[in-house]
Amino acid sequence: MVIVVLALLAGVHRYLWRRLVGDTTAEGSALRRAGMVAAYVLPLLSVGALVSGRAGAPFWLQRVLAWPGYLWLAAVLYLTLALLVGEAVRPVLRRVLARRAARPDDADTASADGVNDAGPASRANDAGPASRANDADHSNPAVDAPGAGTSAAPATLVAEAPAPPRPDGPSRRLFVARAVGGAAAVAGLGTVGLGTYGVLRGPGVKRITVPLAKLPRSAHGFRIAVVSDIHLGPILGRAHTQRIVDTINRTQPDLVAVVGDLVDGTVADLGPAAEPLARLKARHGNFFVTGNHEYYSGAAQWVDQVKELGLHPLENDRVEIDGFDLAGVNDIAGESEGQGPDFARALGDRDRTRAAVLLAHQPVVIHDAVAHGVDLQLSGHTHGGQLWPGNFIADLANPTGAGLDRYGDTQLYVSRGAGAWGPPVRVGAPSDITVVELASLRA
Repeated sequence: MVIVVLALLAGVHRYLWRRLVGDTTAEGSALRRAGMVAAYVLPLLSVGALVSGRAGAPFWLQRVLAWPGYLWLAAVLYLTLALLVGEAVRPVLRRVLARRAARPDDADTASADGVNDAGPASRANDAGPASRANDADHSNPAVDAPGAGTSAAPATLVAEAPAPPRPDGPSRRLFVARAVGGAAAVAGLGTVGLGTYGVLRGPGVKRITVPLAKLPRSAHGFRIAVVSDIHLGPILGRAHTQRIVDTINRTQPDLVAVVGDLVDGTVADLGPAAEPLARLKARHGNFFVTGNHEYYSGAAQWVDQVKELGLHPLENDRVEIDGFDLAGVNDIAGESEGQGPDFARALGDRDRTRAAVLLAHQPVVIHDAVAHGVDLQLSGHTHGGQLWPGNFIADLANPTGAGLDRYGDTQLYVSRGAGAWGPPVRVGAPSDITVVELASLRA
């Protein structure tokens, strides 16, 4: 599988080099040499960004590699998509240019035909009496002799003059290659730039209302701020956390739920970046469940760290909130450490006449939630696909890719997340913090 992926990446990079560099630059030019260097350096930076964290590289080196390496991965995707669209445009543009190049020749031919149409009779008629008399008086025996040339000869020469040369094929192909390649570069890199800006400016706020049949009137209007997939790491750091905290606090929630994938790195490297979480404000507290990336980063240490920051970890546990039960389960990635989700422990002995809200990082556990009588599951993990057309993959890999859905008597809400994994870029899946307002159906 790894060999297939590497072969695919090599093929894509070869295609990008050919269309953006090989077809548009002269052999031996400075631009071609620069393109050749980039063709080797950028993929190596991407590989370094992907493996440096897992390999235990110093955090400063991870940060150096992350920006160019991850951004190039996003650029590869959108440059390739733009160039594939360009493949359809390329032959059309060539035909248009070929037709335009033919038009001056047609005009020249028409002009030459007009000269040829002026025959001897026409020229004779044009000459007045004085002219004809003058010709008679100054007749030249050599000219009047049989077989001598006539005034029609210049017209013949004009008609047979070679047409101006058309633009040659290679120059036209070069123009098309540069036009398509330039347009693809603008479209692809522009898409990456806008997607990066969307992540760095911070998540927006999304509000939904979820009615729960078992929720008492006393809890009607209870607001839960759901934030997932913050992904603190070598790119998104303390400033990113502060933006999220400020956004959540402005919504004045009753409860904050951090549903996994808080970090991509160790407490030693990212502890300071997480510190602003201590300033989260909610009347009924701030809660946390693990995501799969916590288990790549030292889940036990992060559980202890968020406790110090004032968050309450729900490790296969639950608490009673006014009007409903709030439960949380570990992520399924914890099964490799014997710390996977335990629904029986979190929900098995509860009073099922009370409404239950479950925090679980991955939507795929929804069927367990249904079996245990959960009324609402709050999840993240999918990023909504993050990079279009990744939304189609997210929809295929998860019961719900993003948004609110229903499974039997259980509703599932999946957040697109507040950060980004890998490339700090989102296209077609803007980041969000969702304020879920619970509504009672009781009179």
